[in-house]
Amino acid sequence: MGSDPIALPLLEWLTNDAQDRVALISVYTQPDRPAGRGQKVVANAIKQWAAHRGIPVYQPSKLDRGVREDLAAQSPDVALVMAYGHILGEKFMAVPRLGTLNLHASILPSYRGASPIQSAVMQGDTESGVSLMRIVRELDAGPVADIERVPVAAGDTAADLEVRLSQACVPLVARNLDPLRKGDLEFVEQDHAAASFCHRLTKADGVLDFSRSAAVLAARINGLHPWPGVRVKVGDHSIRLGGALADSKTEVGAAVPGEVVQADSEGLAVASGEGILRLTKLQRPGGRMLPAADFLRGFVIDRGMVLPSELMPDLITPA
Repeated sequence: MGSDPIALPLLEWLTNDAQDRVALISVYTQPDRPAGRGQKVVANAIKQWAAHRGIPVYQPSKLDRGVREDLAAQSPDVALVMAYGHILGEKFMAVPRLGTLNLHASILPSYRGASPIQSAVMQGDTESGVSLMRIVRELDAGPVADIERVPVAAGDTAADLEVRLSQACVPLVARNLDPLRKGDLEFVEQDHAAASFCHRLTKADGVLDFSRSAAVLAARINGLHPWPGVRVKVGDHSIRLGGALADSKTEVGAAVPGEVVQADSEGLAVASGEGILRLTKLQRPGGRMLPAADFLRGFVIDRGMVLPSELMPDLITPA
């Protein structure tokens, strides 16, 4: 049960390498919706994948009694959920013989909620992971059976980390299928006092306050790429930022936060409250995302220009 491409590597494994251990009998995903500039109704990547392989696809708009009965008629042993986009009721989750398990893209109890991948990058974490858990009524608060951990490198964007996490689902599920089948899989309660929460992101989150440190700003830019993206105003233009690095070794000097201190063939750098923010990829309206040096060949940004700051909303909370 999923609606995001992050589940594709696991689906591939289930239908190829794991054929002697498991049979994928159906896929549940969100209904087709308008997408793109033309708002054409299209199937998501999960539906396209399943339909191409002849696997039955269910797209209920709500999980009512009829949907529950359809699921029961398939006699599933277990349901795996990842980025499905539906709230699952207790009766629905109880249909599979061995239960309904969720793959959550964080090291729980950190980053319960809708944007765990972006949150790990924005917090400057050096490690993330996927947690295999039972679903309970409280948000991402179920007991955890196992975690597959992955590194987060400096300069990684949310897109980079998502690829790593999608691949991490395969060994996580692979080593837990047999214990689950035998009834030996143990689940451990989370430390609820240590939980943190991340909300659903919007374009309003993609702003920068240059009085913050370069490390915080770079993490924000990388964590919000590709969605919803961070934008800064350069004159009358809204420029989208696709990548950044923090330079804590170079002195800011007399430059004020937001002041452009470099704009040449070597790149684009901006002063912050602490350190230099090096913008590595930029995109003008209607253009392509380009490396900074290429971007500056077609768009003038003068050294000494001060980019405006905006208040950065808190994206992670303790409750």
